[in-house]
Amino acid sequence: MYAAKDITVEERAGGALWITIDRAQKHNALARHVLAGLAQVVSAAAAQPGVRCIVLTGAGQRFFAAGGDLVELSGVRDREATLAMSEQARGALDAVRDCPLPVLAYLNGDAIGGGAELALACDMRLQSASARIGFIQARLAITSAWGGGPDLCRIVGAARAMRMMSRCELVDAQQALQWGLADAVVTDGPAGKDIHAFLQPLLGCAPQVLRGIKAQTAASRRGESHDAARTIEQQQLLHTWLHADHWNAAEGILSRRAQ
Repeated sequence: MYAAKDITVEERAGGALWITIDRAQKHNALARHVLAGLAQVVSAAAAQPGVRCIVLTGAGQRFFAAGGDLVELSGVRDREATLAMSEQARGALDAVRDCPLPVLAYLNGDAIGGGAELALACDMRLQSASARIGFIQARLAITSAWGGGPDLCRIVGAARAMRMMSRCELVDAQQALQWGLADAVVTDGPAGKDIHAFLQPLLGCAPQVLRGIKAQTAASRRGESHDAARTIEQQQLLHTWLHADHWNAAEGILSRRAQ
């Protein structure tokens, strides 16, 4: 169900599915087969009712993902090939953006170039204390390519996005936390208390509630109209309100108050 080259998948207790880009020797470069496999695995995970969230990370400690595979991309030299490359990669990242489950990036190491775009395609980012995020595409005399530029502007604002991209800044964990690029700084690795503490409340949510929340945040990312967003909110309310989990939770609170 989760088979893909250079990608490993681990189902952990509580409904967290960890997806690892497993190319440490290549700095976890996002070759075309990796992007295609990532989209396939994310889509397969979303179809599993027991999965509450996805945590995406990279192998090793140096890189979360170092962007596209430059050897592979060296053959992309005309308009049609460039558009095809961009569309395929953006489609893979859209599978992350549009996944009906919350997708968290654990930045075990640096997320640079296309790797930074992948990190921002996720809903939340947990950044290792030593990791950095950098939109450094300008070093190759190009701009962002896979939808990451609009994501960056949305998250940090146009002025900071201009600053990051034009100066090729590598933003450390504390600065990322202040700017809203990171949601937490992880000091003790992927199996430590920091990630556990961040994930625990999320994993305590009912799966349909997490999907309902993601439906609303995805609508906001897509720029849905105010009325459309309110309709989505109401649809998710109906689904969760009428679910047995809601009534069990409400009855539990009421029974404790009656004691």
